[in-house]
Amino acid sequence: MEYIPLDSIPHYTECEKIVSEMGYHLVELKIAPQGGVMQILAVITGKDASVNIGINDCSKVHRVLLEKLEAMLGTDNTYMELTSPGMERNIKNAAEFALFCGREIRVYDKSVTDWIGGKVLRADTESVTFEILDKEGSSSEKTVPYSDIAKAKFIHL
Repeated sequence: MEYIPLDSIPHYTECEKIVSEMGYHLVELKIAPQGGVMQILAVITGKDASVNIGINDCSKVHRVLLEKLEAMLGTDNTYMELTSPGMERNIKNAAEFALFCGREIRVYDKSVTDWIGGKVLRADTESVTFEILDKEGSSSEKTVPYSDIAKAKFIHL
């Protein structure tokens, strides 16, 4: 899995600042012109992994972020879709792991050719560390380098 620093995405840093001040994190931001309209896709998550994002959260952030993006982009001919990560999000960029600390995620580890799942404890630019519970209920930590991850997704309970 590739690690692309989130701050390398155009306008991410400015938008994350706005979203963060509202109590959320910006997970994904895509801005692309399409047919004369500026298409914007944004995904937000809560700062607390145990709290789910609802329609009211998305609506509140959408209003503020759309206004700021239109000013930054110098156009009001925009279409913006803002969503939560959903219950079964596929992790697209390894940089997302840091935003989901405390969340249950599973990864397909190429080094063991199997899925490994657990709660994200920490993530950096090279790897993610999970807390894994065994059948007896005792926990251990497992660090998986991003180079060993084929795919990753939320654990849907």
